[in-house]
Parts: sequence; structure tokens; C-alpha cells
Amino acid sequence: MLTQQARRMDDPMQAKQLCVLIPSLEPDERLPVYVDALLAADFGQIVIVNDGSSAQYDAIFDSLAARERCVVLKHEVNRDKGQALRTGVAYIRDHTAFAGVITADADGQHTVHDTLLLADAMDEKKPELLLGSRDFSHKNKSIPFRSRFGNRATSTVFALLYGRWLPDTQTGLRAVSRACFDDLLAITGDRFEYEMNMLIYFSMHKIPFRIIPIETIYLEENKSSHFHPLRDSWRIYKLLLGSFLRFSAAAIVSLLVDYAVLSLLMLLWHDMDTVVLPVFGLLFSAKALIATPIARLCSAPCNFLLNKNFSFKVKESQGAAWRYAALALGVLIVTTLLFGWLNHFIPAHHEGLSLLLKGAIDIVLYFVNYRIQRNWVFKEKSCKNETECA
Repeated sequence: MLTQQARRMDDPMQAKQLCVLIPSLEPDERLPVYVDALLAADFGQIVIVNDGSSAQYDAIFDSLAARERCVVLKHEVNRDKGQALRTGVAYIRDHTAFAGVITADADGQHTVHDTLLLADAMDEKKPELLLGSRDFSHKNKSIPFRSRFGNRATSTVFALLYGRWLPDTQTGLRAVSRACFDDLLAITGDRFEYEMNMLIYFSMHKIPFRIIPIETIYLEENKSSHFHPLRDSWRIYKLLLGSFLRFSAAAIVSLLVDYAVLSLLMLLWHDMDTVVLPVFGLLFSAKALIATPIARLCSAPCNFLLNKNFSFKVKESQGAAWRYAALALGVLIVTTLLFGWLNHFIPAHHEGLSLLLKGAIDIVLYFVNYRIQRNWVFKEKSCKNETECA
């Protein structure tokens, strides 16, 4: 570690082109120590946002402001971490010419060595989000249980909904080039959900992530953190699951329409129970083969309108209807063939079993359908991020 840090400090050109942004609320002596180390590493500038700390902390911020290449911005009242980060990014964009910014926490969790690792990895011409990723594996015994569990849970949910495994979704050590400054300012969320919203925004806008392994440091069980376990966790999961829960509600309404039509047709056509049709060398239940597409044709328009206006809230939906129609046709073909073939094995006059079979098929296709609709059908979103869609 010392060798790597010494090498970077002997060749500080990359660090000189970057600014380190630190939001801070009522810091202790660790913040000046970290800032001095960053200045010694020859970073271009350190921007600290005093996020409404009480007057007893003025001495710390005044001493930091007196340092060369160190700027202290102040919120008169606490506006939380998300707004503090936006305040700092806006200042760096409007008042400096630095090639990029590295965000870091003020509580001693980040080392200068790790900050330099992100500086080394940054490509100022490439829009991407660099994430300093801590080790949350079970072999690392230094991590408090609530931190390990919370991070693993959000990583899992993010991977299921957005298709990318990020081992540390809550890291505060991040870096972007100047090309992404406007993106950072467009992202909403005032507290810790801002950082989750950043991940969602970059994922939705196809801006790549790069994972940089860093040291895992938790001091005194992370007691200095301003993260509120219940309140902030609620905001983060509301953000993560927002469109998925709305998609689920729309799916339930559409499913009720689909099943109502299907049940009615299956009952009306009970005299067709023994009628089978050969397709591709397989025997299919005739009434299931006919009733399934009719039911889906009734429920599909309902589902499209709900997802467009409620789940994903798309205002400009050019091409969305055609993409949805193509997806609906594909799902319809798969559902019809699977249901028609498997329903052939269910004994006659067992409509209940037929409906259970249909439900099992729909559940499997449900998660696939969500990902495709989010990433393809309704990819042109009117909102900048998930918070605006909430």
C-alpha cells in the first residue's frame, strides 16, 4: 500500500487535475487529517460543504478554509447529503476547470491511498461512474452486521431490477469526469437516497460503472455515521422498488382482466374439453389454445396504458407502442404454446388446475417482462431519475 501511494505522490499529474468533494456535518478531528493528506497528495482542490453544522464546529471549518487549495462552502441549515453533494458539484462546475471530481466521506472511512486509486483509474474523456468498493464478504469480520446485511440486500435488489451486481451500493467514495457533472446535478434526492438514485440514473442512461476495490474501514461500529437505519433505509428501498411496485400493481389489474376473460371462455367452451389440436407434432388443448390469445388481447391494451402512464410515467413514448406490441406478441406466443401443451396433460373438467398452470407460467414470464419493458419498451423516460418517477 505504501509503495503504491508513494508512486502516485511522485507522479501527481492526475491528482492535480481532480477535485475532491467532501460533504460534512459536525465533523471531528479526522476530517482535517484527511484533508491534509489529500493536499499532500497534490490533489488540485478540496471542496468541503459544511452542511449546517452548529457553531461549535466553526473552528474546524475555519481552519480548513485557511488552507491553500481548500474551499469551504456553507449551508446555513442542514440540507442533507444529497443537496450538499449537488452544492459542491455546482461550485466545481461553475468556478473551476478540473477534469473530474472524487466524492468522499468525512468520517475517516476513506484513505488517501484509496482516493488516489480512483484518481489513477479515471479517464477524463470517458463518461463513467467509478465506485470505491469495500469487501462485504463474510470473511471480513470488521464490518458491523447491520452494514453487511443492508449493503448485501440493496446489492441483491439492484441486481434483480437493473441487471448489474454492484458489491457496494452505499459507498461514498465515487468519481466521475467533468462530462458527468450535469448528470450529477440532475439527480434528485436529499439524503442518502441521492447516492442510490445516482446508481439508478447511471444504469438507466447506460453510463458504465467501474468497480475499484478499496480498504474496508469501520470505526467504532460506524457510530459517527449520520445514516438513519429506518428512515434512510425506507427512502432507499422506496426508490429502488418504486417502478417495480407500480409495475406489479398494473400487472395485477391486467391479470384480473386476463383471468376474467380466460375463465369465462374456459367455462363457456366446456364441451371442447376433449378436443385437441396437433401442432408441431404435439397435442394441444383446443380451448386453451384459442382462449389464451383472446384473453391476452383483451388485457394487453390495459397493461400498456397502465405501464406507460403509471409504472414508468413516459410522456414521450415514440415507438413504445410498437415495442410493446412486439413484446406482447412474443410473450403471447410463448404463453400460448406452453399453456396449450402442458394443459394437454391435465384431466378433463379440471379448470382449476388449468388456471394454476397458467398462473405458474405467468409468474416465470413476469420478471423477464419487467426487465424488457424497463430497458427496451419504455427506455425513453420523461423523468431524469427514479425519484421524479416516484
